[in-house]
Amino acid sequence: MSDQERRRALAEFLRARRERITPREAGVLAGPRRRTPGLRREEVAQLSGVSVTWYTWLEQARDIGVSRQVLASLARALMLGSVEQRHLYALAGELPPEQPPGAGPGPALQRLVDALDPHPAYLLDANWDLVAWNRAEAGLIGDPGQLAPGERNLLWLVFTDPTMRTLLADWEGQARDLVAQFRADAGERFGDPRVARLTEELAARSVEFARWWEAHHLAELGSSRRTFHHPRAGDLTFDYVKLAALDAPGVKLFVCMPGDERTRQSLPLLRGERDERGERDE
Repeated sequence: MSDQERRRALAEFLRARRERITPREAGVLAGPRRRTPGLRREEVAQLSGVSVTWYTWLEQARDIGVSRQVLASLARALMLGSVEQRHLYALAGELPPEQPPGAGPGPALQRLVDALDPHPAYLLDANWDLVAWNRAEAGLIGDPGQLAPGERNLLWLVFTDPTMRTLLADWEGQARDLVAQFRADAGERFGDPRVARLTEELAARSVEFARWWEAHHLAELGSSRRTFHHPRAGDLTFDYVKLAALDAPGVKLFVCMPGDERTRQSLPLLRGERDERGERDE
């Protein structure tokens, strides 16, 4: 989409949303000679704290800049939902509003993750924050629920939790691959405050992350195999299956499928149960 097409689409979107809101819904007094089906341009401008001329130019698809602050004001004035807000920011060429770390994707996806037990499974949002996990995943890497919300991040765990260096059989190789995958996955969102804050803090905490991040390597976020030296279940090998959640933008589902028979038989140990050989996690 060219800049001109994007400005035209933004103008049409604003006009359509303006016309659907009644003065009563917006808290505006409607005069007796009102012909506009929804709000007038000057009313949206007043509610948003911008000039009538500037807003008129916006609906005329003029080549003018729109700040994130103004976009937030327009979203409030036009009473946009979350999907509409993301669409508004995209049409304006801006990143969507930052989501708080650990924001839940919805109860249905959480139930899906729980139903995948005894296979470890979890959900990552666009920032790679862990937003859902099941009992088996907590048994594999430790319960993320015991961490502060801002620390429930896959990269943060790999680079700041000392136990991950012994848990992952090839910590250096896997950690380096994760950095390259994150850089590629977040490529369209550089400048996002959450991404910038996460990478800056990790670079300050880990010399390895700082070195690999500065290398600018990129890698596909595809399926992979990982081996764990688990303190109770022994060596476990998993093939990671990754799926996108269409009803939760940016959220990805990761399911750990046993890569060999021994791992399959050891799955109950991650839940504190007896494995198929009769051994119990004490």
